[in-house]
Amino acid sequence: MKSLLKFITCGSVDDGKSTLIGHMLYDAKLIFADQKKALEMDSKIGSNDGEPDYSLLLDGLMAEREQGITIDVAYRYFTTEKRSFIVADTPGHEEYTRNMAVGASFAELAILLTDASKGVLIQTRRHLRICALMGIKHFVFVINKMDIVNYDKRVYDKIKADIMELMKDIDSESIYVIPVSATKGDNITEKSEKTPWYDGVPLLAYLEDIETEKENTDRDFVMPIQRVCRPDYKFRGFQGQIEEGVIKPGDTIKSLPSGETAVVKEVYVCDKKVEEAVSGQPVTLVIDREMDISRGCVLVNNDDKAIVANLFRSEVLWMDDTELQTGKSYYLKLGTKKILASVTRVCHSIDINSGKRKTCETLKKNEIGVCEIMTADKIVMSSFTKINSLGCFILIDSETNMTSACGVVKRELKREDNVVWQNMDITRQIREKELGQEAKTIWFTGLSGAGKSTLANALEKRLLMLGKHTMILDGDNVRHGLNSNLGFGEDDRAENIRRIAEAARLLNDAGIIVMVSCIAPYERDRKNAADILGEAFNEVYVSTPKEECARRDVKGLYAKAESNEILNFTGVNSPYEAPRHADLVIDTTGKEINDCVDELMKLFI
Repeated sequence: MKSLLKFITCGSVDDGKSTLIGHMLYDAKLIFADQKKALEMDSKIGSNDGEPDYSLLLDGLMAEREQGITIDVAYRYFTTEKRSFIVADTPGHEEYTRNMAVGASFAELAILLTDASKGVLIQTRRHLRICALMGIKHFVFVINKMDIVNYDKRVYDKIKADIMELMKDIDSESIYVIPVSATKGDNITEKSEKTPWYDGVPLLAYLEDIETEKENTDRDFVMPIQRVCRPDYKFRGFQGQIEEGVIKPGDTIKSLPSGETAVVKEVYVCDKKVEEAVSGQPVTLVIDREMDISRGCVLVNNDDKAIVANLFRSEVLWMDDTELQTGKSYYLKLGTKKILASVTRVCHSIDINSGKRKTCETLKKNEIGVCEIMTADKIVMSSFTKINSLGCFILIDSETNMTSACGVVKRELKREDNVVWQNMDITRQIREKELGQEAKTIWFTGLSGAGKSTLANALEKRLLMLGKHTMILDGDNVRHGLNSNLGFGEDDRAENIRRIAEAARLLNDAGIIVMVSCIAPYERDRKNAADILGEAFNEVYVSTPKEECARRDVKGLYAKAESNEILNFTGVNSPYEAPRHADLVIDTTGKEINDCVDELMKLFI
């Protein structure tokens, strides 16, 4: 039998989430006889003309049955011959978005429903971005109520195209689109004859076969401490769940944030002494020396991924009726640690429809944004992509005790504790008005020799003729000064991009239009630059092929890299990750430079 699959159903109000899962359970004979009888009786007095109302199998609250909507998260456990499942059926109403986020936080796969007669709605888009925020990588899009549109393939194709366009902005590992009628049962447990044009499998079959779980026993050991067990003066054990890796007697571990090390003497799972414990198991560890370890500490065997810091950049979903207040004290709950924290700066919000960044100073209910957060003391954390359990958190209002936000750690920010952001009276908007232009950063990325600097230079000359105020930050030029102490390894490249982005932001704050020309080979570094620059960031991928770049290379750098005379040369012996969602893609092969500048002017100026 395959591993347990935890999934969520979400989407807009009345898209048929509860009906879909209810019908699946009914058709697969996964409900008890008394549940079936109760369903049939309740349906007779409902609003479904006496036909079975499968949503009643999920909607258990009286208010849900009265209103015909889901309010709270309904968890259901069921097993087929191939697999066991836990499903979280979540509400679609905007008012209950926080409940949907709770369901998404536990899931590995998301089923997003869309009403075939309405298409992709704003709440569907919001739920998709929340799922992505929570780290879900597997998506199933159910185009429901196909019976209402007479199983029209053209409707299905149109909505599917909209979905695939929307997913261009979402990091995913699998995407599946299926036409369904939740009330009639089409393509839920068996393939429907009414959609002969659909060549996929039914929904249940797909869920039974998909692989979502990745083994993480080969990763470094990570265990947040939940409790210190002291039944008597002879025994002291440190308890928690292993989030990643393996532990066994004789292993050396380090306690963070103190940095002290010790050797594991004994490992217990429940009350049994074992020779090895793995990821997902709750354990008690006994070590060979006295150490100051308490709830909130984290035990690791390699602290390269976990960091100790009190300032970090995060992406959050704001869930409070009261808008976010920078500087206000909230309780931050991360892992097993609870500590006072405050949002020091809102970098930008993210438009639900387009995914674009919008400059703002606060976040309102159900908005997603990027913020900088400072904690009262240093805590153990990690970026969400490295260690999930140390990279996700919630913010709790210290006055009302309501959960105000949930979010993920993007990266640590290194800054002295006494350095705070100083707001000035002369703002970017005032400077832009004075200069008569909108400040932007046009970020050219591509291989060496692609034409990035040539394009930036030509664009600046065109803008100067129009009376615009500009500045070029060229990657090579910046390395002669600001970044002269950096090499070309992965970490140094990341720092190089961060410094350039920060410099561009300061120039944007002065009202200046900035052109950045640098290779910036890694997608994560360009995303970090986008977070720093906010809505001013515009990405241009100069997609000139490597063969053409090498042909233009008068210094012979490509040839030297091919013979390993030059190391870490992008495109040869160091990777280049092409942008997936660039604002503009330009291949300069055989093109006049003025034609390329015309394209840039149309899009950005």
